[in-house]
Amino acid sequence: MQSWRTLHRKTILERGKFLRVEEHAVALPDGTVIPDWPWLVTPDYVNVVAVTREGMFLCFRQTKYAVDGATLAVVGGYLEPGEDPLAAAQRELLEETGHQASQWTGLGVYAVDGNRGAGRAHLFLAQDAHPVAPIQADDLEEQELLFLSLPEMQTAVLQGKFQVLPWTAAVALALLHLTG
Repeated sequence: MQSWRTLHRKTILERGKFLRVEEHAVALPDGTVIPDWPWLVTPDYVNVVAVTREGMFLCFRQTKYAVDGATLAVVGGYLEPGEDPLAAAQRELLEETGHQASQWTGLGVYAVDGNRGAGRAHLFLAQDAHPVAPIQADDLEEQELLFLSLPEMQTAVLQGKFQVLPWTAAVALALLHLTG
């Protein structure tokens, strides 16, 4: 199978470091050209499913603008320009929870939107997490740090308590890694 080719791109909207909208001209493998394919440019980000030395999962109860009401959430944030994804995951875990972990497993790198871009998600499992510093989170949302057991995490993901798709995917992949 052949990939699509980008023939031309132009920026049609710029909103700081978090969003740029481009219009691409793309050529399909059969030669068809689509002159106005919309493309979203957003920073890559990390999500971390963290498990303490005692086997408890660190997560948050919080709000998000796109979610109605409270949701469960995992650790996460955008990569800084040029930042290594694992270094970003370690930084975010420390900032958001005050924890460090000694065992890190990459759960994959995924396109956020296969047709429109929107960055890539770097998912991680952090094990043997332990507190080392005060929380230094700079998130806009109010967050409550929770410690959930393995059965509680399994129930939460199956009941849709993680209401943002990348968080659900990260938790499901971590649970498969730990129990499968």
